[in-house]
Amino acid sequence: MMNSTTFLSEDEIVELTKKRRKSSQAMALRFMGIEHRIRPDGSLAILRTHIEQTLGVIAAERSRKPEPGPNWSVFQIHRHAKTA
Repeated sequence: MMNSTTFLSEDEIVELTKKRRKSSQAMALRFMGIEHRIRPDGSLAILRTHIEQTLGVIAAERSRKPEPGPNWSVFQIHRHAKTA
């Protein structure tokens, strides 16, 4: 499993944007509302955690609530001592 502070690989950026040219990738990322930075060499830097937050992965995990089930505590067993 990759560290959540890593950047997307070039292949992942191509998969995400469906673009190969850096300028087209940047345009697609802006359109999707994905924060990115352009490095001095022209490559794109995109944090993996930002992608997860933007595309709802983290929000979906946080919003998952346990399945509702029966409240067994209402069925307490009361034992009464027999009187002789």
